[in-house]
Amino acid sequence: MTDLSTSKVYAAKIIPHARVSKPHQREKIDREIELHRLLHHRHIVHFYHHFEDKENIYILLEYCSRKSLAHILKARKVLTEPEVRYYLKQIVSGLKYLHEQEILHRDLKLGNFFVSESMELKVGDFGLAAKLEPAGNRRKTICGTPNYLSPEVLNKQGHGCESDIWALGCVMYTMLLGRPPFETTNLKETYRCIREARYSLPSSLSHQAKQLIASLLAKTPEDRPNLDHIMRHEFFTQGFSPERLSASCCHSAPDFHVSSPAKSFFKKAAAALFGGRRDKVKYYETLNKLTKEEEEIYKLQHDLERTVISQQQSKKIAENGSLLPPSAENPVALATESQSPTTRDTIRLIVRGSLGSCSSSSECLEDNTTGSVAETVASVLRGCLENMPKADDIPQASNSGSLQWVTKWVDYSNKYGFGYQLSDHTVGVLFNNGTHMSLLPDRKTIHYYAELGQRSVFPTCEVPEHFVGQVTVLKYFSHYMEENLMDGGDLGSMTDAHMPRLYLLQWLKSDRALMMLFNDGTFQVNMHTITGNTAVAGHAQMSAV
Repeated sequence: MTDLSTSKVYAAKIIPHARVSKPHQREKIDREIELHRLLHHRHIVHFYHHFEDKENIYILLEYCSRKSLAHILKARKVLTEPEVRYYLKQIVSGLKYLHEQEILHRDLKLGNFFVSESMELKVGDFGLAAKLEPAGNRRKTICGTPNYLSPEVLNKQGHGCESDIWALGCVMYTMLLGRPPFETTNLKETYRCIREARYSLPSSLSHQAKQLIASLLAKTPEDRPNLDHIMRHEFFTQGFSPERLSASCCHSAPDFHVSSPAKSFFKKAAAALFGGRRDKVKYYETLNKLTKEEEEIYKLQHDLERTVISQQQSKKIAENGSLLPPSAENPVALATESQSPTTRDTIRLIVRGSLGSCSSSSECLEDNTTGSVAETVASVLRGCLENMPKADDIPQASNSGSLQWVTKWVDYSNKYGFGYQLSDHTVGVLFNNGTHMSLLPDRKTIHYYAELGQRSVFPTCEVPEHFVGQVTVLKYFSHYMEENLMDGGDLGSMTDAHMPRLYLLQWLKSDRALMMLFNDGTFQVNMHTITGNTAVAGHAQMSAV
């Protein structure tokens, strides 16, 4: 239905008066309107207006152009686990709001979950919804969709929040396997399976999915998790969950291509080492004209030029107090055209050494194994060291602060993340979700980084509630390394707890080496050898320890 004055489109629920001729039928419609019109939540279908004429009752609702999850499942047959996480999170959000308003939906099923144009899920159809009553006063009516009814409802013990949780388990099962868990050829057998909580879990499901379904479909209502516990389950905390879905997911399976560790590593490395924005048009026009090997040479050459230009500009600012524009008198600014044969040959050797048996570097990066990633990075490092041009002078060490390095580390990425201790006794954890937390040497201050450069500082005695879990993990790592790992050469620490600190951006590990990249552009490589461990730390100006 379209409002001609505004062109706004609504979904219209039209009920003929003939269908509500009896008093109890009209009461049911009035109750639905009364409950729904007071609800306002992102994941609840919005109620706009209602009116009636001599023939019908009209309810104007939010229009969801992607129809319902039932339509999507009909086209798709089954959904992937990441998609199920995506939808379940939104269902739980909407359901939690309903329960906080003391409202039971009582008919949760795929056909009542509507999907908007932007692929957001909305819980709808409140025809069977009711106010939550105390256990002793609950209605004993058996209502809802047979395949989604809970044992206590069938046993006439009444509907509670736990009954909606049971239906949520049926919904999750149906999305993953394409059929409800208790579906049989006849209703009597279906009800018997529900009362006995008897269903099958195929081996194709992940362990976490099986665990969550089993808890949601617990026979005893008290054994089912509440909505907060559901969201803390490993099915959500340890599995990939997309932030949004493409509309193509309505009819075809998505391709969740997670970037390889190498791609993430080099992307962050480029931002930390070279920074800034390139002249994209010129850059990509040039790339399109090059061969595979020439493309790699151009990329390396381009970044090396940016580093030199940055150093020259910094020097000019220091000497003159202003930045001069590039000119013909500044050969660095025209390095693309005047690149010397020696430098170009050196870069070519580096590229050839780093490409190995791959026809292009992109093929190397597509290999997601940490072993191949480590080999690729190690090959690049060897090529750089072997083919580095001789310098007239050794660069002066930076006075901004002494070089720090990792003296201890713990890989607990199968559950929490990667923990380490720096030479100044700072303890850091790079969590699996990409956030970072540091415990300073004074053990009284914590630095938290949600994104590169965005820092929050708070004392250990006043931890914000939403950081309590991560701080607990951070302290666990600190205690473990202090008690179980040897020191690896320590330095004094900064006294100002509010100054920005070194923290880990990315790490890669194989059976031969551990590589770590930090926010200031330094990196550390720990190589495992027969005689022991060797650590090399470097920067854009190649320092080493």
